[in-house]
Amino acid sequence: MKKLKEFLIPFAGLKVGKHQFEYHIDKTFFEDFKYEEFEDSDIKVNVVLEKKSTMLEIAFRHVGTVTVPCDLTSELFALPVKSKFKLVVQFGDAFNDENEELLILPHGEHQVDLSQYIYEMIVLSVPTKRVHPGVKDGTLKTDVLEKLQALAVREVKSAPPDQENETDPRWDKLKQLLTDK
Repeated sequence: MKKLKEFLIPFAGLKVGKHQFEYHIDKTFFEDFKYEEFEDSDIKVNVVLEKKSTMLEIAFRHVGTVTVPCDLTSELFALPVKSKFKLVVQFGDAFNDENEELLILPHGEHQVDLSQYIYEMIVLSVPTKRVHPGVKDGTLKTDVLEKLQALAVREVKSAPPDQENETDPRWDKLKQLLTDK
């Protein structure tokens, strides 16, 4: 977790007003959280911290791509992700982060750690079903898709016209029971 020190913002030394921070998130960021769903990531995170006299307002925004396997073909592809998130930081008697949009820090605290919020924002912006864009538009060529196409049913063969009208005589006897009532 030593690499995550860059996400600690010492707000005690900041003036009242807006302050902007930018971060570049790659695979090493997620390795620190032991999250291995992404093969790679290239995400730009923009954080605007507005310091007020009694509280902080933090606006997070990220845009970028994460390299993930397709759920249908297992092919890796760059999935675009983006999201926004707002956090209000207030000061109280004890630390409390039970509310996802409100963080309460003890009165003596002088810095806020943004790494967990950035991590959660990015992970939650990835859809649960990840489908390669080549699957959607039909341009993806893989061994799996070629095998599926080879095994697909091409057409349903129908019986010759003279056999369609013939029925089993046992069924004809059963049908008479329904009509003889």
